Amino acid sequence: MKESRRGSLKRREAIEGWLFASPWIAGFLIFTIGPIIASFILSFCDYSVYSAAKWIGVENYRKMFFEDPLYWKSLYNTVYYLISVPLGMMVALGCALLLNRKLIGKNVLRTMYYLPSVTSGVAISLLWMWIFDPNLGFFNDLLKRVGINGPLWLQSEKWSKPAIILMSFWGIGGTMVLYLAALQGVPEQLYEAAELDGANSWQKFWHVTIPMLSPTILFTLVMGIIGSFQVFTQAYVMTNGGPLNSTLFYVLYLYRNGFVWLHLGYASAMAWVLFIIILVITLLIFRSSPAWVYYEAKRGKWI
Repeated sequence: MKESRRGSLKRREAIEGWLFASPWIAGFLIFTIGPIIASFILSFCDYSVYSAAKWIGVENYRKMFFEDPLYWKSLYNTVYYLISVPLGMMVALGCALLLNRKLIGKNVLRTMYYLPSVTSGVAISLLWMWIFDPNLGFFNDLLKRVGINGPLWLQSEKWSKPAIILMSFWGIGGTMVLYLAALQGVPEQLYEAAELDGANSWQKFWHVTIPMLSPTILFTLVMGIIGSFQVFTQAYVMTNGGPLNSTLFYVLYLYRNGFVWLHLGYASAMAWVLFIIILVITLLIFRSSPAWVYYEAKRGKWI
C-alpha cells in the first residue's frame, strides 16, 4: 500500500515537473530546434520567401565555394579580424594585472573599464566613427599635433580593418573582469614559494600567474573566436562593408544574402558552413588544451 502511494506521488511529481517545464520545452522546440532544422533543409533549396522552396541539392554550397568571390572575400576579412582576439586578450590581461594592484580608486577604475562592454554596439560604433573621422576625428587630431598626417581610417581599404580591430579593444571590460576574478583566486603562497626559489617578477608571472589563469584563458579564447566570427554591428553601422568590400565580414554578407537580396537558401548554407568552421576550431582548441591548460595539481598531456 505504501509502495503504491509512493509510486503515485512520484508520478504526480513527474507530471507536475513536466508541466512546469513545458513552456520552456515548447519554446526551445519551436524557436530553437525548429529554425535549426528548417535552415538545414533550406540550405539545399532555392528559396526567396516570395516563392516556394525548390530543392537544388548542393548547388548553394557549390556556388559558395567555386563561383562566389565575395564569399571568400568575406571569409578572409573575418579571419583577418581574428587578430583582435589574442591582442584583446593581452590588453585585457594587462588591465586586469594593473587593477589587481593596490591602487587609490581602483573600484572606480574597474567600473570605468567595464562600462564600455555593456554599452550598445550601435552607440559605440557612432562614437568611433567620429574618433576615426580623417578631418575632425580624435586620433588624427592627436597625430597632427606631433606632426603626423593620419590615415583615412574607415575610408581607406588598407586601414579599415585595422581600425575596427583597434575599436574592439574598447570592449575588453568583460574579459578583464574574468581575468581579474581569476587573479584574485591565485594563492599567495605560490608567489611566496617562487620568491624563496629566487624567481623574479617575470618568472613569477610566467610560471605561476599564467598557469593558474590558463582555464580562464581557454574560456576567453574560445568565446573570443566565436564572437569574432560573428562580427556584424561595427561593419554594418560604420562602413556597410566598404570601402571596396574591405570590411565585408562573413555575417554581414550572410545578412545581405538573407535579408537584403532574399537568397535565404544560400544564406542558410553560409550559416551552416560558419557553424562547421567554428565547431572545428573550437574542437581543435579543446583538443590542444590538455597540453597547456593547468587544472589544480594535474598538468595535462596532449591526447
